[in-house]
Amino acid sequence: MCALESNLNGPPLDAHPDPRSNGPFMGIILGHDRPLTTLRTAMGGDRMHHAWIFSGPVGVGKRTLAEEVARIVLDPALGAGNLGEPEPVLATDAGTLLAAGTHPDLHLIRKEDSVYSDNRQLRERKQLNIPLDLLRERMIGGRTSDGKIKDAPAYRTASMGHGKVFIIDEAELLDRTAQNVLLKTLEEPPSGTIIILVTSRPERLIPTIRSRCQQLPFGTLDAEAMKQWIAESNHDDNGASLDWLLSWSEGSPGRYENAQRHDLVQWVATLEPMLANSDRGQFAPELGATMVELIEQYAEVELAENPKASKEAANRAGVRSLIRLLGHHLRRQLAATDDDALRNRCCTTIDLLAQVEQESESHINIKQLMESLSASWTNPEPVYTAT
Repeated sequence: MCALESNLNGPPLDAHPDPRSNGPFMGIILGHDRPLTTLRTAMGGDRMHHAWIFSGPVGVGKRTLAEEVARIVLDPALGAGNLGEPEPVLATDAGTLLAAGTHPDLHLIRKEDSVYSDNRQLRERKQLNIPLDLLRERMIGGRTSDGKIKDAPAYRTASMGHGKVFIIDEAELLDRTAQNVLLKTLEEPPSGTIIILVTSRPERLIPTIRSRCQQLPFGTLDAEAMKQWIAESNHDDNGASLDWLLSWSEGSPGRYENAQRHDLVQWVATLEPMLANSDRGQFAPELGATMVELIEQYAEVELAENPKASKEAANRAGVRSLIRLLGHHLRRQLAATDDDALRNRCCTTIDLLAQVEQESESHINIKQLMESLSASWTNPEPVYTAT
């Protein structure tokens, strides 16, 4: 669980320094007993499906386990029993290359990889999704939008003779055309090739993709596994900060690290006095502007780490983090009170947050949206949906 998957529409939470490289990933898998058992059984019984969907919450280790599968498949010195077990780097060529993240038969595909394309249009575009051109370059081959013909890495002979593994991270970001073209590869899989789609939004994959893959759901880590991960990750949080981060992360190391990257503990310290007034029905005039400022700070961090990232996507990710934080505040209130009026108010405001998050995905002015949320917080009205 040392390497973590991507956050929503931002750079990977474990951001490799060079997206062309897979990076070292020889981590220890914490939790996820059911996925591990399923995979060990499949690999040990020579019934390993050629295509998988690893789905579950953001930041729980789906990509880490996908990379662990690659370690077992591509290193002939390992077997199914080694899956998820702490192992020293083995003195084999494959083990050394896997530990360095330079194994030629392991292909990790991410939206950030477009920055290294030889297609100028692809290289300069904002990284909102995984377009067909990138999939052609990195996996399936064919003619790209610049008129060049790319060979298909998926159909090449394995460089080291032990198969190939393709991991598509944030697979929900494959655009519709790319998903439809990928179907042919899933229907006629190359010999000795395993394809793993890692996603937190499996419903965004088209039904024909889902039907051709073995689906493996992931849950969050339990409290014991989270504490073990924190200890092994050398995080120095303690006291109230640690308690809040554990509560906030809800069993997701990725959410924990994202909160650290964006200093969400400080967000709480800034917002709580204003929220306390709003909770009592007293309008906090500075709340809307403060929320906008925090969203902008979030986007600045994302863009500083990845200048090719979309500012619009970074802002939306900031809104989602803010909405989650506000929802976390309300859920803690719900857990701490038996007052029916307060509980009804919290529930109504949570419904309001869901509506605001949905509206933020449209091209609505974020400043206006946050000002409206700030004003509504003091007197939230029930959200009704059409029937």
